[in-house]
Amino acid sequence: MMRGFFGVGVEGISKPQNAGALIRTAHAFGASFFFAIDPVVDFDGLRQSDTSDAVGHMPIFTYPDIASLKLPEGCQLVGVELTDDAVELPSFRHPLRAAYILGPERGSLSPETVAACDFVVKIPTKFCVNVSLAGALAIYDRMICLGRFAERPVRPGGPVAERARHVHGAQIIRSAGGKKRQGKG
Repeated sequence: MMRGFFGVGVEGISKPQNAGALIRTAHAFGASFFFAIDPVVDFDGLRQSDTSDAVGHMPIFTYPDIASLKLPEGCQLVGVELTDDAVELPSFRHPLRAAYILGPERGSLSPETVAACDFVVKIPTKFCVNVSLAGALAIYDRMICLGRFAERPVRPGGPVAERARHVHGAQIIRSAGGKKRQGKG
């Protein structure tokens, strides 16, 4: 299970197959919501490429421009864009509460959207990849970083040990004077 929550969005997307594939991928990885800024596609007609019926299982919001975007409180906007000054995805620490936004096919995020982002990350490739693939890579990287998985082994192959079980500590009881003491647990 991944910690925190995330949403995925696109700006100016024009191909229904790409939009449907990205929505389906976001749904598969447990996104809390999907959003679109100034989309050219009709999101009601995505059933052909959204075979998981994600539109029936997660909220989808559309906005006319980036200034209209409403994110949950504390949610940080992360642009996924191939720019010289963007942080390479493998070196990026994902926020616990994040919304990832990708640009349109055959285009880039608008300067207004880049300016609205708290962070901009890039996938270290030689050239741009398909928008739905870029979204999948960003979400997968988030899952690897924030998910609870066993450590990778030193040698090739799968894990040799189970992932560590989560251990709850004893209850912390605060007194009126601000002092803490351990409860029984």
